Amino acid sequence: MASTYSTNLRIELMADGENSNTWGGKTNTNLNLLEQAVSGVASVAMTDADYTLTTSNAATDEARNAVITMTGTLTQARNVIVPSVDKVYIFKNSTTGGFGIVVKTSAGTGVTIPNGETAQLYCDATNVGLAETGGATTAILVGGGVGSLP
Repeated sequence: MASTYSTNLRIELMADGENSNTWGGKTNTNLNLLEQAVSGVASVAMTDADYTLTTSNAATDEARNAVITMTGTLTQARNVIVPSVDKVYIFKNSTTGGFGIVVKTSAGTGVTIPNGETAQLYCDATNVGLAETGGATTAILVGGGVGSLP
């Protein structure tokens, strides 16, 4: 039986008896990927278009990171597409141009993060929502306490 990859974090799940003499390296890679998921920070430059976060099996990628800062210049609100898997994110909209980004899955609904704001989000494998502390429009703003998003 060949290795497979976990659904949410895409780490290698080695089959019994596989990877003789290489399992230590593969295990170290998996541990680095878990660290990326827990404490990784990615700065992602978007062009003035929708952006899909990169995903890779058993290799570093954008979508696995815990914190994602979006940069670039926008002339209108743009979508940032995350994988349709269960995952918690902190997103920062550091784009210029004064427009929001909508963090969503390819087929689901999402959350608009205004320019200059940071919000903790979760994906339930279908939609992206705010990590709430109160009403439906209250987000945990990193570094700014609790604040309302428009």
